Amino acid sequence: MERMLWLGMVLAISFLETPLKFRAPGITVPLGLGIGRLVFRALNIVEAVLAALLIVATLVVAPSGAVRIWLGAAAATLAVQILVVRPLLTRRSDRVLAGAQLPRSHAHYWYVGLEVAKVASLLGLAIAAAP
Repeated sequence: MERMLWLGMVLAISFLETPLKFRAPGITVPLGLGIGRLVFRALNIVEAVLAALLIVATLVVAPSGAVRIWLGAAAATLAVQILVVRPLLTRRSDRVLAGAQLPRSHAHYWYVGLEVAKVASLLGLAIAAAP
């Protein structure tokens, strides 16, 4: 269940809410960045909790090797997002919110690429863990 909840949250926020947010009337770049920072901070906290719960569950239940590999891939991807890419995005958004005019961020492309990899890992996990 948690693996599908995690997948659904990533799909809904990263691939639905985020792109639509900047198309809404009245949403400026600074406002969108402020909302995005709050939303992704909350998402990443929930993802980390779900990943931890699933990792603990693998210690109790002893699932197949495929389940462990897919979960490890998803958790590792999340760790890279939180520990490497998000700090880069936060520094950049701090500058934009302070009024700097900056070109498009390459770190956003990395984050999106990692989101795609995480979705693939979570799909693999869901399939591997299916009864």
